[in-house]
Amino acid sequence: MNQFTPKSLENVAAQAKEQYEGLVKAGQEQTVKQFEQTATAAKEQFEKTTAQLLKSYEDLQATGKANVEALIASSTIAAKGAEDLGREVVAYGQSALDKTITTGKALLTAKTLQEVVELQNDFLKSSFDSMLAETSRLQELTTKVTNDALAPLNARVTATVETFSKPIAA
Repeated sequence: MNQFTPKSLENVAAQAKEQYEGLVKAGQEQTVKQFEQTATAAKEQFEKTTAQLLKSYEDLQATGKANVEALIASSTIAAKGAEDLGREVVAYGQSALDKTITTGKALLTAKTLQEVVELQNDFLKSSFDSMLAETSRLQELTTKVTNDALAPLNARVTATVETFSKPIAA
């Protein structure tokens, strides 16, 4: 029969932490790669559409430059936001892991069954409350990043529509 000691629990926790950090890093790298591919595809499609819509070379040059700048600004904002979100998730994971380790140690030193039950109940309740708060916070941050990243593109769409509306109305 295996007996868990605080030292073996710390070793398991350290291994779990390493694996978790590896998974998070791999996920972040994959997210960034997918984002870059999507941004590249969007940029190519946007440039194709822009080229088809513009008739004069001067308009094409000016609009294309502004659109690329907006796409770059949008991509930069989104990449920074994804990085910030990744850091937030890692920080929350680390905090949750630390709390789990602390609770595990407390459970190993509990003197009564009642104390074990109370520790577990407190841990589960606080973990659930923390998860709900973190999920809400991350959702708000994601919404903000999305809105911020789309702002330069929305401005370019508006400017492009205004540009093309003038010759049609005239």
